Amino acid sequence: MELESAKTLAMAIAVGFGVLGPGIGVGLVAASALEAIGRNPEAANKIQPLMFVGIVFAEALAIFALVVGFIVKFT
Repeated sequence: MELESAKTLAMAIAVGFGVLGPGIGVGLVAASALEAIGRNPEAANKIQPLMFVGIVFAEALAIFALVVGFIVKFT
């Protein structure tokens, strides 16, 4: 296997596994928030901003995985 193809494969694996966890996390955060809003619709104004903060933190981990993938590929 050539070095360039090994780097591309390593990037794909790093980004794939790195995005798997945040993807599951975002799904759980959104599901829990929707369930909480369904149980208590009056609290939607308090739950929704916290849901977005949780989603942002989870997506930040996915962006870190993408950065690590680019570092692996281009160094």
